[in-house]
Amino acid sequence: MQTRIVHAVAGILILCSLLLGIKVNENWFWLTGFVGLNLLQSSFTNWCLMYSILQKLGVKDEGRTCSR
Repeated sequence: MQTRIVHAVAGILILCSLLLGIKVNENWFWLTGFVGLNLLQSSFTNWCLMYSILQKLGVKDEGRTCSR
C-alpha cells in the first residue's frame, strides 16, 4: 500500500507544480525538481521520507514491489 501511495503523491505533486508553474508563477517548477531529486535519491539509497511518514501514520507495507 505504501508504494502506491508514494507514487500517487509524487505524481500529484509533479502535475500540480507543473500546472501552477505554467498558470501562476514559474517558481513552482522548483517543487517539480525537488520531487524528481527525491525520487532519484531514493533509488540510490532505498530511503524515502514519504515512507517514513506513512509508517508513522500507521499505513502498512504490503511487502510487494512493482513487479508482481
